Amino acid sequence: MAQEDVFRKLVSHCKEYGFVFQSSEIYDGLAAVYDYGQMGVELKNNIKKYWWDSMVLLHENVVGIDSAIFMHPTIWKASGHVDAFNDPLIDNKDSKKRYRADVLIEDFLAKIDDKVDKEVEKAAKRFGDKFDEAMYRETNPRVLENIEKRNEIHERFSKALNDNNLVELRQIIVDCEIACPVSGTREWTDVRQFNLMFSTEMGSTSDGALKVYLRPETAQGIFVNYSNVQKTGRMRIPFGIAQIGKAFRNEIVARQFIFRMREFEQMELQFFVRPGEELEWFEKWKKIRMKWHQALGFGADNYRFHDHEKLAHYANAATDIEYKMPFGFKEVEGIHSRTDFDLKQHEKFSGKRLQYFDPELNKSYIPYVVETSIGIDRMFLSVIAASYHEETLDKGEIRVVMKLPPALAPVKAAILPLIRKDGLSDKAREIMDKLKFNFACQYDEKDSIGKRYRRQDAIGTPYCVTIDHQTLEDNTVTIRERDSMEQKRVSLDLLEQEISEKTKMEYLLKQLI
Repeated sequence: MAQEDVFRKLVSHCKEYGFVFQSSEIYDGLAAVYDYGQMGVELKNNIKKYWWDSMVLLHENVVGIDSAIFMHPTIWKASGHVDAFNDPLIDNKDSKKRYRADVLIEDFLAKIDDKVDKEVEKAAKRFGDKFDEAMYRETNPRVLENIEKRNEIHERFSKALNDNNLVELRQIIVDCEIACPVSGTREWTDVRQFNLMFSTEMGSTSDGALKVYLRPETAQGIFVNYSNVQKTGRMRIPFGIAQIGKAFRNEIVARQFIFRMREFEQMELQFFVRPGEELEWFEKWKKIRMKWHQALGFGADNYRFHDHEKLAHYANAATDIEYKMPFGFKEVEGIHSRTDFDLKQHEKFSGKRLQYFDPELNKSYIPYVVETSIGIDRMFLSVIAASYHEETLDKGEIRVVMKLPPALAPVKAAILPLIRKDGLSDKAREIMDKLKFNFACQYDEKDSIGKRYRRQDAIGTPYCVTIDHQTLEDNTVTIRERDSMEQKRVSLDLLEQEISEKTKMEYLLKQLI
C-alpha cells in the first residue's frame, strides 16, 4: 500500500474512533487547528505523563514549573523572536500556494537519498548473501552519481541557510527544477521572510493597551523563572527545569495533519550546566532522549539523529531526533546546546542579576543550557503511525488494530459480559467497579463478542476481559491479549495483577534506568 494511502487511512481512523477531530468542523473547520477527542486526550495525557515522570521522577535534579502563556513583551525582544523568528517562504505563481523554501529543498534531498536506498535494496536482492553494501555504495556509478549530486546541493543549501541568503535559496529551487506539488509548474516568486508570532492587546482601553504575544515557545517561561526556581528550590548546578505547555505559531505552510499546527503543545527541559561542560551534557541528553523514544518498542531503525544545517543564533550544537513517519523521516524532538545566550539577554534587558554562585568553584557565572524539546502533537502522530496495523485473519477478515504501548493506551481493559442476561451483566459491573480505581476501563455489552473485540482493537485496548457462565461458577474470566489475540482463564484474584504488569507507567520507566 502506498504511504499516501496509509496516511489517509490513519487520518480517517483518528476521526472515526475519537482520537482527533478538525477544530470547528461544523463551521467547515479552522485550518491547521485540531481538537483531541475522547480517545486522543487520554493517549495524549499518557504521553505527557511518560515524559514528565521520566524527567521529574527519574532525575533528582530536575523539577517542573507551569509558566503563563502571556508574558511581558520585552521578553520576546530579548530572546530575538521579535527580530528573527522567521521562516523563508516562496509562492508558486500558478497554484498560488505558499511553501517553506527550506522544506522544498529538504524534500528534494530526501528523494535523492531514497533513490540511493532503492538502488542498494535492488542490489541486495540480486546478490543475496554475497552482497557487500558498503562496497556497493562506494563503487556503483549510479549510487556515486546521486551521492555527488546530493552533496553538492546540500553544501549550497547549508551555506545559504547560514548566510541567510534568500536569493540563493530560490536559485537552488530553480536549479534543481523543483516543481509545485499542486500545479506541477516551476514558476516561483522570490523567497522572503515571514514572522511567525501571533500578537494581541492587553488592557482595558485601546489607547492604553499593551501589545503582547502568544508565546511561540515555552522555553522563555523557564528562563525568566530560572532564578526563582534555583533559589526557592536550593538547586545546585547541574539541574533542570521541565515544563509542558501550549505554544502558538502563525504557520503559513501548515500541513500533514497534526504534524505542523498553529496551536500546539510542547514538553521542554532546560538543563543548566557549568560553562565548558555544555557539549558533554549535550551528548548525554542525546543518549537519554533516544533511549526514551526507543523504549516504546517501535524499532530502533525508525529513529535517527539529524544535525541542523543552520544553527540558531543562540546555539553551538543542535540535532533533531527524527521518526520515520508515513511521509518520511521527520523531527519529533530537538536537542540544543543554547550556550548562555538566553540568560545573558534577560539579564541585559531586565537589569536583574541572573548569575549563579558555584560553591565548589567559589565563583559566579551565568550557566550554559542544554535544551530538549518535544512537540507533543508530533509525538502523538508518531505513536499513532507506528501503532496502526491492518492484519488479514484466517477467514480473510481484515483486522484494524492499534498496537499502542500498553502504558500509553487510552483504555487499559474492556469489560465484556458474554450476554446481557443470566446475571453476567451484574457480575461484569462488579468487576468494572473494582478495576476502575486503578485502570481506565470501558464497559461494553452491545453486539457479538467478536464485534466488541474489533472495536477494542481499533482503539488499542491491550486486554479484553470476558465474563461468561463459568465466571459465576469458579470466579475466573477469559482475558484476551490484543496483539496475539491469545486467550486464557484468569482468577479474579489475579486479574488486576495480570492487567497491571504491562499497562502501568512503571513498566516503561524501568526500561530507562
